[in-house]
Amino acid sequence: MQTMIKKLCIVLAGWLMLSNVYAAELPATLAWQTNNEDPIFASPNAKRGGVLNSWLLSFPLTFRTVGPDSNTSFRSFILENQLGLYTLHPETERPIPALATHWAFGDDDKTMYFKLNPAAQWSDGTPVTSEDFVFALKMMRSEVIRAPWYNNYFSEEIVDVTAFDKHTLSVTAGSAKSPRELLNTLGLAPQPAHFYELTDDWVRRYNWAQAPVTGAYVIDKVKRGRSISFKRLDDWWGNDLKYYRHRFNVDEIRLNVVRDMNIAYRHFLRGNIDTFGLVLPEWWHDKTDTPEYRNGLINRIWFYNDMPHGAQGFHLNTAHPRLSDVRVRKGIAHALNMQRMLDTILRGDYERMNTFGVGYGDFIDPDIRARNFDIKRARELFAQAGYNQQGPGGILRNGAGDSMSLAVTYTTQEHTSRLAILREEARKAGLDLQLNLVDGATGFKAMLEKKHQAAWLGWGGGGLYPQYWEFFHSANADKPQTNNLFNISDQQLDTLIADYRITMDLDDKAELSRKIQRRVDELAIFIPGYQVPYTREAYWRYVKLPDTKGTRHSPSLFWPMEGAPYSTGGLFWIDEALKKEVKSGKARFEPELEIDETWRTTAQ
Repeated sequence: MQTMIKKLCIVLAGWLMLSNVYAAELPATLAWQTNNEDPIFASPNAKRGGVLNSWLLSFPLTFRTVGPDSNTSFRSFILENQLGLYTLHPETERPIPALATHWAFGDDDKTMYFKLNPAAQWSDGTPVTSEDFVFALKMMRSEVIRAPWYNNYFSEEIVDVTAFDKHTLSVTAGSAKSPRELLNTLGLAPQPAHFYELTDDWVRRYNWAQAPVTGAYVIDKVKRGRSISFKRLDDWWGNDLKYYRHRFNVDEIRLNVVRDMNIAYRHFLRGNIDTFGLVLPEWWHDKTDTPEYRNGLINRIWFYNDMPHGAQGFHLNTAHPRLSDVRVRKGIAHALNMQRMLDTILRGDYERMNTFGVGYGDFIDPDIRARNFDIKRARELFAQAGYNQQGPGGILRNGAGDSMSLAVTYTTQEHTSRLAILREEARKAGLDLQLNLVDGATGFKAMLEKKHQAAWLGWGGGGLYPQYWEFFHSANADKPQTNNLFNISDQQLDTLIADYRITMDLDDKAELSRKIQRRVDELAIFIPGYQVPYTREAYWRYVKLPDTKGTRHSPSLFWPMEGAPYSTGGLFWIDEALKKEVKSGKARFEPELEIDETWRTTAQ
């Protein structure tokens, strides 16, 4: 009898728990919206099938997308294969359905409501429900994932997720925002509640776990240190959605690790790799006069886009004693002859960046100009900081014998010649640049752990507005695995960033953004490098693109996944019949070089 009573109590407790999950009442006055009117941007001529052969410079340190060592280039293959509630149309910039079919804005200027597509499934066949979004909030707040940025964002920027039923939920921001900014903040992606357990060993336990996803691809074969492949889900739940038809066309994506770009390019010329980025000027200008190009087997395209670009340049670690002095940091900026690098090694193809990121309209201060190369000014600033004695090789030093040197950590071999130009010129100002090339994943880990003096790298652009908290707030200083590579802790920046995060009026927010940029410029912690307002790519003729080639917001024309925050990826396909002809060794075609300036906004 006692056993029966116990079982009844368990059942009753479970029923009460389920009842409480959906206890909230949905507001009755919501004005539901959707968007099935915007033009499609994929080609109806696209064909399913085939394999995309691509490559990675290094094998990832984890398959996790959060936590230690997760912030690598490979993460995008997983993260952008995980759909959110909605995405943004790459030309109209309006929201379009993803996991949600409809959305509505609450009266509090903080909350958005969503109706999930009942057909949405995880890759293991489990339905996507509102509980997966509730769990996402819990997971991202948990200390076991060891991800301070996510802990903070999902505590201060996203403060609540409410499930009204299995397919209806709301997401609430931490402060009132305009509808546009709510769209920038609340596009939450779910986490599979049926898969993860938030245990103390979460980081180790899930380091190589292949978590279920909501996108069209799943990891298939893994050869640790050598290769990773993805396979297309034939019965993917999103196959027939308007904005996903004719996309994600290849059946398999093969990523082989090739640790040298020159070797990778030889693989490309042999047809072992299908597409190759040629943004690097020396590659575009000097390495495309081969039989494969002359015989029309490989095409080239120079495609201008119109999108935000992340910051590219020197990130100075203020925790280093020498770099704690703003006069030294400003002196270093004046000792770097960026313009000579742009005019010579980079063939004038790139443009100088002046601020921490570009392409965000009024959120960027156009009056900020990067410090120019000025030997006299650099030496004056070094002298003010005590470095006024001439040492061996003309390098300045102070009375204690400390030399004016800067160790530069970077991860791309092809950047060595660029930095060598800067090193040569910097010696004229008494500065010794010490170049430290480190393998991609290992090098970026060293940067995140703040083991650098100067980090030379570029961040991906994204979002509707610039992000500052992760890069400049003191909460992320002197901590490993954060993006504050500057180790900057500045009260003025903290106050501006705090106001920026909660300000609702977009004009006021833009003004705060400009103030943040001016303060970053005053502190001289970031030395801007350059920007590249286009993608340049080579591809074997059998890889096909839509007639429009790409979208306004396409960072790459051959990205196989969704893209973020704009839906831009998976537009290409493989023409198998043409591939056989091309691979026969007998085919010849007219060479093709296309320059598409449809979305060009920079000076002609």
